[in-house]
Formats: sequence, C-alpha cells, structure tokens
Amino acid sequence: MRKSIKPPLGKKDPFLEKFHFFFIWFVRITLLIVFYRAIWSENIYVLGIVLFAFMLTFFAFFFERRYKIDIPIEFEISIVLLIYGSIFLGELKGYYSSFWWWDLVLHTLTGVIVGLVGFLVLLTLYRTKRVVAAPSSIALFSFSLAAAVGGIWEIFEFGMDQVFGLNMQKSGLMDTMWDIIVNDAGALFSSILGYLYLKSGEAPIISRIIKRFEKENPRVNLPKT
Repeated sequence: MRKSIKPPLGKKDPFLEKFHFFFIWFVRITLLIVFYRAIWSENIYVLGIVLFAFMLTFFAFFFERRYKIDIPIEFEISIVLLIYGSIFLGELKGYYSSFWWWDLVLHTLTGVIVGLVGFLVLLTLYRTKRVVAAPSSIALFSFSLAAAVGGIWEIFEFGMDQVFGLNMQKSGLMDTMWDIIVNDAGALFSSILGYLYLKSGEAPIISRIIKRFEKENPRVNLPKT
C-alpha cells in the first residue's frame, strides 16, 4: 500500500516553495508588462495602480527581513493572489464588471486572510508573554483587525471615486455594504478558527500552518499555552 508523503513540520514543502517563486514572479512580470504599456500610452491611472500593486508583492519579503520572522508560505501566496485578482484582473481586466461575484469572493478572502494574519501576530505576542489576554479576546482582535482593514479599503474606494472621478465602488452604497458584509463574514470565520485553536490546540485549516510557523521561527520561542 502506497503511503502519502507529507513534509515534516519545520521543513518547507519543496513543491509549494517552487510554486510560490514562479507564481510571484509571474505576477511581477505581468505587472511590469502592463507598466510598460501604461508608460507608452501615457495612462497615468493604470501606471499608478500597477506601480502600487508591484510594490505590494514585495511586502512579505521586506517584512521578513525587517522583523526576522518567516511568514507562512501559504499566506504569502494568498496575499499576492489577492493583489493579482483585485488590482490586475479586477480593475485592469474588468473582472469586476464581467463577473458579479468577483468582488464578493475577493473581499471574503481578504477578511479570512487578514483575520488569520492578525491572529498569528497576537498569538506570537501571547505565547511570548508580551500580551495577556483570554482566547476570546485574541479572536476578537483578529476579527476587529480584518473588519477595520475592510472598512479602510471602502473609504479608500470612496475617496478615489470622489477625488479622481473613478468607479471603484461600482453600484455605490449597495456595493460598499456587500463588500463590508462578506469581509466581516470572512473575518468571523478566521476568528472562530483562531479561538478553536487556542482552546484545543487544533483547528481546521490553520493547525498545521501555525505549528510549522512555530518550527520555522525558533527565535520567536513560542511555549505551549
């Protein structure tokens, strides 16, 4: 009987690392091509969006270098995927208009990912005794962070529409409210997973990621609760 092969905790999955490398550089090269075309056509709007997106693809790299913390590779892939899906496919390729569900899916995933990142940050502080809090408070923080980020993004969309005459909000108030609702639904999902992990040491989806994060960041020194 053939056994399934899984990478041991503390070691990165070679396939996932290769996929991460090629995917991120695929996104960067795609953005550079669009950047060149925007310069050629003198499209300042596209130029600004692409430059912003390109810089965001380096966020995880500089964060790791600055704080000496190895971000779970799944999070890095997810963040770049959101950047590519929202800014390139959504704004520049018109997926928001072509697929009514595109915006809702991205906002839901944003809530999930930001909520998990917030949970991971506070978990680190909690395990190293820099923060004293109940599991429910940590879960509430992860939810609040993701909800706040979603709200700030909607303010950004409103500001861009008002100042530059764009159409980032699409259908206006209806678009804004549904974006906030699905973002908060994703944030709630993440906070529940975080709470379950703190209470039992296991939770769907995130248990293996968190355990590998602990192994890959010995300097963080996360003692068990």
